[in-house]
Amino acid sequence: MFERARTVGHSPLVPRAHALLLEKVHRSADEELARHDVAVRRIDKGLSESELIAALAELPGDGPVVVGIRSKTRVTRAVIEATPRLLGIGAFCIGTDQIDLACARGSGVGVFNAPFSSTRSVAELVMAELIMLARQLQARSRAAHEGRWAKTAVGSREVRGKVLGIIGYGHIGSQLSVLAEAFGMQVMFHDIVAKLPLGNARQSADLDEVLAHADFVSLHVPDTGFTREMIGARELAKMKPEAFLINASRGKVVDLGALRAVLDARKLAGAAVDVYPQEPAGENDPFVCELQGLDNVILTPHIGGSTEEAQAAIGLEVAGALWRFLESGRTTGCVNLPQLDMPPPPGLRGKPGCRLLNVHRNVPGVLSKINRVIAESNVNIAGQALGTLDDVGLLFVDLPLALTDAAATQLSTAVAALDTSVRTRLVAL
Repeated sequence: MFERARTVGHSPLVPRAHALLLEKVHRSADEELARHDVAVRRIDKGLSESELIAALAELPGDGPVVVGIRSKTRVTRAVIEATPRLLGIGAFCIGTDQIDLACARGSGVGVFNAPFSSTRSVAELVMAELIMLARQLQARSRAAHEGRWAKTAVGSREVRGKVLGIIGYGHIGSQLSVLAEAFGMQVMFHDIVAKLPLGNARQSADLDEVLAHADFVSLHVPDTGFTREMIGARELAKMKPEAFLINASRGKVVDLGALRAVLDARKLAGAAVDVYPQEPAGENDPFVCELQGLDNVILTPHIGGSTEEAQAAIGLEVAGALWRFLESGRTTGCVNLPQLDMPPPPGLRGKPGCRLLNVHRNVPGVLSKINRVIAESNVNIAGQALGTLDDVGLLFVDLPLALTDAAATQLSTAVAALDTSVRTRLVAL
């Protein structure tokens, strides 16, 4: 099949790609996609499974489509299977647990996220909340708003010299580590893999050790079967009564009922939470949480990465990855397909050429089958690259053919007909 690849212009032979952007993805994404002639439809809220299926089906034309989401919308197996035109999914955030990655991979649908663009914003929010908790700013501010002059040093402490325990030393955790040390804090961290500590941070192989020694515990882990409710009653009991817990990672990492219990019993000094097991779909929907009403708890509406700088950078990062995938099949930054980024061969520069993109089942003999099809067509291969990931492989084959050549159509059809092929398309070089 033919799919649009050129950055400008389209025709019945090269149908235009369409993007559906949800949840108030930053306008920088619209601009970046439109610059490459991808038509954009925007719905500034999260959608349910059935609503998403319907919205994708309503996109005009017969070209490929991509969808951009944040944390509210789930791209499930039902959505992927109901949308054969779906080629790419952009998670305009860090996490991808709201997407069925295995189904997307098995369908040849690329998933791209933004692992770097919001790290500084999240780290800064955590640092701000850490100081607010230490100085009891939330309670002091509420008192002032209510006309009470709560001027006292009781319970207010400096963060200098205190121990920050970071659980998950990835992009955000390591940035937070640097900021905390700049405030004179001592940093210890726990991660399931060995990490190079920044500054004077120290890695601990034991989660319980970090919980027991830290004055502040900040969570920065993904949502997996291993991390769900990793902080429950047992873990909270390990923490010092004067310690604070901060969760700006994923909502299911902390058992909020257990956290409420230790806060009510004054066995923990306070907490700051930015993510929740269930979050409202939109601004007009009600928000309910077990921790509401506590002066020593800061609740924020999942705004860790919600700065103008971060959202603009995320829009550019993910939209750029999506149009590169549409245009030439490049998968740098893709979380569920092999990562390939092969430039056009020098021999085709300035000449007609196309790239055959083939996602296939990762079984022995696939490459020889495809090369045999090409050889039997008496077409020379100008360039080739292959990558595999789990149960799928991704193959680039650059050919000295224009998209309008009958040989290109025949090759694409023949390769797509192989029993190992998942998705086959041609793009112009």
